[in-house]
Amino acid sequence: MSNLTGTVYRSTGSWYDVKDIHGKDWRARARGVFKVEGITSTNPIAVGDEVVLEPEPGQEEVAQIIDILPRQNYISRQSPSHRKQHHIVASNLHQSLLVATIKNPRTSTGFIDRFLIAAEAYHVPAVLAVNKADTWSKKEEEIFAAWQGIYEPLGYAMLATSAATGQGLPQLKAMLAGKTTLISGHSGVGKSSLLNALMPGFSLRTKEVSQWSGKGMHTTTFAQMFDLPEGGHVIDTPGMREFGIVHMERAELSHYFPEMRNLIHQCQFNNCQHLEEPGCAIKAALEAGQINANRYLGYLSVFDSLPQNHWE
Repeated sequence: MSNLTGTVYRSTGSWYDVKDIHGKDWRARARGVFKVEGITSTNPIAVGDEVVLEPEPGQEEVAQIIDILPRQNYISRQSPSHRKQHHIVASNLHQSLLVATIKNPRTSTGFIDRFLIAAEAYHVPAVLAVNKADTWSKKEEEIFAAWQGIYEPLGYAMLATSAATGQGLPQLKAMLAGKTTLISGHSGVGKSSLLNALMPGFSLRTKEVSQWSGKGMHTTTFAQMFDLPEGGHVIDTPGMREFGIVHMERAELSHYFPEMRNLIHQCQFNNCQHLEEPGCAIKAALEAGQINANRYLGYLSVFDSLPQNHWE
């Protein structure tokens, strides 16, 4: 049997679930060690990768992965086991969807900002779904409106959604149709419930938010791709309490804030870090109310967490 190309739907460490171009499912393992140029990763083959399969003789639906086709893009986070390496969450994405909640559990704007920075850095458009809207009081509605005021002017679409009532689901379904979308967010924000609502007859395990901690309990162990009824795919990821930003220098950071990116060239110094330097266009825009103060505080928080530039 000749070689086939296919897409990785699930990785469990040494074995991969792959669907070939004819729609047939394969269990596959990597032949040898793959090194993707320029990437130091704990998982050289990721969900979303297009791979070349060589069927194993005499074994039905078992194959070896003999090559990885070039990636259009990918998004990664810090490896839990190797802090100096990163773990590729998914590849070949059209967009990323962050599912957030205002309460039960609370998603901080700092977490949202970190997700958006990573999406900008990897050139993956981002969408925000603020879930559990059916539980909101007037206070949460005001917080959602404030978040809209921060993120929508920057070009990020933001939806209020509820898996329980169906609020926002038609709009979300339209945004996902025909695209490969990475879905992420804290454990307990309702990713699985949203997916169950988007794919009738499909069932992902869901768990309640832990009452004692207010944090969600993990339900997804491995990243996994699913086909949508309207066409397109979603990649569900393990609930993440932190979205690590890896292999980024402080000098790069402002490029991943859309509201700063267009002003950087106006700073007096080329290596301006937008802290206390004279002639800083970012600080001037902040004082004029053109840059949101919370977004700037988010910039400072991430800036402090990054390694120093080589000239500092």
